Amino acid sequence: GTGVASRVSRATFQPMDSHRPTPPDGDTLTRFMFEHAEVRGESVRLDATWRAVLARHHYPEPVRNLLGEMMAACALLAATLKFEGALIMQMQGSGPVTLLVVECDSEFHLRATAKWRDDLADEDVRALLGDGKFVITIDPKTGGQAYQSIVALEGATVSEVLGHYMLRSEQLETRLWLAADGHQACGLLLQRLPEKTSDDEDAWNRALNLAGTLTPDELLSLPAREVLHRLFHEEDLRLFDPQPVSFRCTCSRDRVTAMLRMLGLDEVRSILSEQGRIDVDCEFCNQHYSFDPVDAEQIFAAEVLTQAGNTRH
Repeated sequence: GTGVASRVSRATFQPMDSHRPTPPDGDTLTRFMFEHAEVRGESVRLDATWRAVLARHHYPEPVRNLLGEMMAACALLAATLKFEGALIMQMQGSGPVTLLVVECDSEFHLRATAKWRDDLADEDVRALLGDGKFVITIDPKTGGQAYQSIVALEGATVSEVLGHYMLRSEQLETRLWLAADGHQACGLLLQRLPEKTSDDEDAWNRALNLAGTLTPDELLSLPAREVLHRLFHEEDLRLFDPQPVSFRCTCSRDRVTAMLRMLGLDEVRSILSEQGRIDVDCEFCNQHYSFDPVDAEQIFAAEVLTQAGNTRH
């Protein structure tokens, strides 16, 4: 991890600089390491970030909870990567919930959306999504080639699905504890590092057993440092400075304009002749974009002028 670290001795949480103000616990991600053991972890809490998603869409409770858990998990997994760009997680299924999408960039800006049908009586991932697939995409900001991995949905919870994915696709033992309600989405991640750095053979199992005592209510209601203190107060931890997490959507009128250019002038004119205008709503933030015939003609007139300006005679 990056940032200033503070040593967490047994049963105490003492920052190195006692004069530095403690950042608010809400909407932060905190990395930590087990000293002298091949175990690292992260804790995330989404308050305003999660409520910003809920303010833009009304999700039935089972969908809401799944999407919140995925949002916390996406931030946790993004923090394990060293990259500039966006991590996109998708669960696609044939059940009542057809799509869950969460995106987190390397600055920890998050957005999320979901699609569903009726009959949402269960909260089991298998019941809600049915036969489906889990897709992770890493989209680099620098314009390099995107990486995508697709696996079958395995597990009854978001935590189980991601644990199976990480073990099969990344060969990393990773466990997550996730919880979400109408106010917060929170998560804890533990990961076993592949490099052997100590003789503490039992550290991984011990960490799992301790984290396994964490309840969803504790995860949602307690500050991150208190959660870590309750679980690991007999361990030797190193905590890093919390990093802020926030909601941000990357949609814009310019991006919608680029999409219309890709459709082509003939297709755009065809839509306009049928509907009179083109209306586009962002599925993430619900922002509405509208284009009338004059707007559309200006899009392609600007493109023609640009091409003409680039032509040498």
